[in-house]
Formats: sequence, structure tokens, C-alpha cells
Amino acid sequence: MQARVAPSQMVGDLYSSGMDTASIDKVGVAAIQSELDKINGITDTKSLLNEIARENINGYNPLFTLYVGPDDKEVSKNICNLFQGGLGLPDRDYYFKNDPRETEIRAQYVVHIAKMLKLSGESETDATKNATLIMQIETALAKASMDRVSMRDPYKIYNKFSVAALNAITPTIEWKEFLEKIHIKNEDTLLVAQPDFFASMSKMLSSTPIADWKIYLKWHLLSGMAAYLSKNFDTESFHFYGKIMRGQQEQKPRWKRVLSVVDGAVGEQLGKMYTDKYFTKEAKARMMELVNNLETAFEARINKLDWMSDSTKVKALDKLHSFIKKIGYPDTWRDYTGLEITRNSYVQNVLASNVFDYNYNIGKLGKPVDRTEWGMTPPTVNAYYNPAFNEIVFPAGILQYPFFDLSVDDAAIYGGIGAVIGHEMTHGFDDQGCQYAADGNLKNWWSSEDKSRFDAKTNGVKLQYDAYTILDNKHVNGALTLGENIADLGGVTIAYDAFKMTKQGKGTEKIDGFTPDQRFFLSWAQVWRQNIRDEEAATRLVTDPHSPGIHRCNGPLSNFAPFYAAYNVKEGNKMYKPEAERAKVW
Repeated sequence: MQARVAPSQMVGDLYSSGMDTASIDKVGVAAIQSELDKINGITDTKSLLNEIARENINGYNPLFTLYVGPDDKEVSKNICNLFQGGLGLPDRDYYFKNDPRETEIRAQYVVHIAKMLKLSGESETDATKNATLIMQIETALAKASMDRVSMRDPYKIYNKFSVAALNAITPTIEWKEFLEKIHIKNEDTLLVAQPDFFASMSKMLSSTPIADWKIYLKWHLLSGMAAYLSKNFDTESFHFYGKIMRGQQEQKPRWKRVLSVVDGAVGEQLGKMYTDKYFTKEAKARMMELVNNLETAFEARINKLDWMSDSTKVKALDKLHSFIKKIGYPDTWRDYTGLEITRNSYVQNVLASNVFDYNYNIGKLGKPVDRTEWGMTPPTVNAYYNPAFNEIVFPAGILQYPFFDLSVDDAAIYGGIGAVIGHEMTHGFDDQGCQYAADGNLKNWWSSEDKSRFDAKTNGVKLQYDAYTILDNKHVNGALTLGENIADLGGVTIAYDAFKMTKQGKGTEKIDGFTPDQRFFLSWAQVWRQNIRDEEAATRLVTDPHSPGIHRCNGPLSNFAPFYAAYNVKEGNKMYKPEAERAKVW
């Protein structure tokens, strides 16, 4: 049995292997030659499916993703989930929109594929022909894919199939056999998020020539592994995905990119090192105090709602008080015993980590759901709400400026991290989260009248954000961003209520010439300051469930009376909205 490796050793070895560019460049594409050979060895549909199964274990997921997680309607049990995939562009809409930007991106994508294939050794003629072929396959997959707005409806992506029933709609794949190939036995039920996609994919597996699939799999292997290969692959991948898609003028320093890989592969090893050095007991205690104060403020707000009946309020409060609160880092650190990391090969380390994570994930089958597990690593600058666990989670990484600073006044803290806490709490009651009950199960807990009133209020939020534009009249998608917009609106209002319970919030003393309320809203605004390239902003309009930063900042405040009072906002000012048009949900 492998001896337990110190976190610093595993982190250091993986980081060093990624920083050893001389060795990486010397090996070149040969680093994945054994993987390419396996793809080249495909001869028929059966060996194609065997290779797809093998690649799923290795983390490539060339056509779809399989993962194990709680059954949304029975969250105490784990179940296999199938989710659509197979695209090289960020969203299905990129394959069909005829706007000048999307049209140009499609053309540049084909050029990029050809360049990558040529780097792998193909002739220019073959690479160009094969790039067009790959685009045709991906376009067919995109046509079968569910769009992002539809996928926000948890009922639309909750489709339970027996293995026999899934076989019936995907006759090319015998799922019992496929599952055994990926080390899953005795599972007779799966959740299929997009059945139409899998039905179409099955037809394509039987109708598309094997030679074409080999080219497609080769491309996705090259693309997925480009960041771990020699500089020529890494640079070409950045040219398309960084420069063309996102407008980046230069790559992040390599040390940052490698550290991100370390965080993804052994994030709790890195997290242990990070929190030991940078996260204090005082910070955790202060955060728990803030979370509890926000919960009190949210309870008061629910009790005062004029559109919700008393019976539904009882259930809403039950859900609020059932939140699991996770702050900083897990109580029990993940055990990485069995994962072998060396300093010799970056690619092999990445593959070993992928396989380790895959086995860890499917190892959950047949076991109770572990509600202590974290979905983000401790150094992550982010936070989340998980409806299946009914939990709010704040990694140590976000507990720094501009969100959190123990040395600043309450106004700055509540306007920053306080609003983040309120945001994640409100996700439990946004248009998606509200469909999950206090126990985490997907089930209705609303009266029909209350739900109708809620839907009318959230539709007002949708319409407000639909009207916002960036980049010469490109509109925000109010349906795609609805959950985050509701959470932003709830976050700032609940945080403000909690702030008004503090000594500073009740007072009028100015700091640096600003009142307590003004400092609260300034802190909120500081969180949303950003520099973003036009190309990245345009990509996020299609792919990101969050609105652009300027609208995340100003949108909620334009609905919030205390902001008007704090800055004497009057009719004629840009952020003024008539009282009757201001969105109010929670």
C-alpha cells in the first residue's frame, strides 16, 4: 500500500512537473502518443464504445459526462447522472447564430482545429479536410443539445430511466455493458438530463463512419490536453480560446495556470496548506456571526412579506433554518492515498488525477450521500448554494478584500461579504432553488396562489434585465440570468437589513466623509469593479448565468429605496426607476 504523502510533497511534485517546460517541450505530442494509439486502434462500433468508456474514466468525456450525485427527488441516495457534451465551442448557440461575431468564431474555430491537427503531424490537406468534418459532427451534436435556459428548469433535466428503457432510446449503446466498462455494476437506474441528446447521439454513433469518429476523438484529446503539452499546442489553444474567444492579449503567467491545475487535481491538499497559513479562527468566528445575522434578517423579511401566505411562510422559514453552513474548509480533509504524483510527467500526473477523481466519484454508489463533502476547494474565491444539501458554502479564498477584511467597519463588511452571504441564501429561494424543499428534495412546498405571485414578481426581474445592454446594444438574457439576478437583489437587501441591526448601521457617524449607508453601498460597488475585454463580455452573455458586472451592481440598487435615500437619487438620475417599476421579491 502506498504510504500517505504529505500535502506539500504532492502539491510540490505536481506543480514542479507543470513548471518543467524544458521537459514538456522536449517530449511534445509524444506525451499522449499512447492515448492517440488507442484511438487509432478503433475498428468498429464496439471498439469505439470501449474507447469512449476508457476516455470517460480518464476524464476526457468526449461525448457526454457521467457522474455520481444525489438523486434530486431522493437526495439521501446517490445515482448515476448522464449529461450532454461533445462540443468544442462554449455553447450550442455558437453553431447556429448568424451574428457577425458567431459567424467569424465558427470560421476561426475550423482554422484552429486544422492548426492543431497539423501540429500533431497531419498534412495540411488532411488537417483542413478533417477540421471541416469535426465541425459537422459537433454541429449535429449541438443541434441535439438542450439550451441553457431550458436546463435551468430542474424538472426538465430530471428524467429517470431504467437501463432497459435507456437502451430502447439509444439502441447503439448497451448500457449494462457500457457501465461495466467504466467500473459500474449492479446499477439498474440512471438520471438522464437530456434524453433527446442521447437518442440523437446513439443514431450518430451508428450512422457516422468509424473513421470520422476516430478523427473527432483525436481532436478532442488534443484540445483537452493542449494546456499540458508542448508550447506549440498550448500557444495555439490560447490563440483561439484565449485571444479570439475571450480577447486576452497574453496568457496568464504559467505559474498561475499550473497552480490552477494543482487546485483542480489536489485542491484539498493545497487547501490545507493555504488555510493553515492564511485562514484564522477569528475569521471563521466572524463569518459565522455574519451568517447568523443574515439569517435573522432574512427571517424578518420573510415574516413581513405581503404576498406570501402564513402556511407557506412556515415552510420557507423551515428551509431557511435548515441551511447547512460551511465556512473556510471541510471538517475532514479528503484522503488522496492511492494517487501517485511524480515530478517526471505533467501529462501523466493529470491523467492519474483524472482517474483518481473518477474512481472517487463512482465510489459513492451504494453509499449514503455525504453531506460533509465540499464542491469547491478552500482557496477558491467564490461561494455557492447547493439545493440538494440545502447548504451555503464560503471557502476561505473569498474571505479577503474586497469581500472581507476583519480590520474594516461593519458597513464595508456587510456591503461586501454580507451581500455574498445574502446572495447564497437567496439562491435557496430563487426560481430554481425555490423548487427544492428544506430536506433538499425536488418537490413543491408552495401553495399555488403563492407560487403564482412569486412567478409574477420574478418575471418582473427577468424583464428588467432583458432590457439591459452592453457592447453596442447586445442584450442581457434575463431568463438565463434570472436566478443570479434574484440572488443579487436578495443579497444586497438582506445584507442591508442585517447591517441596520449593528451599532454603526443604527448611527449616523461619517467615515472619510461618507455616512454608514453610503459606505455600505460603496462596498457593494467595489465588489463589482472589473476590467473585461469586449470578447469575453460577449462570450459571457451567451454562457454565463450571471449578468455583466455593471448590471449586477446597479440593477439591484435601482430597485432599493435605501439606496435612493443614501445618495438622494431623484427622477432624472440614470439609476432612478419609478416606485411602481421597482422589482421586489424577497
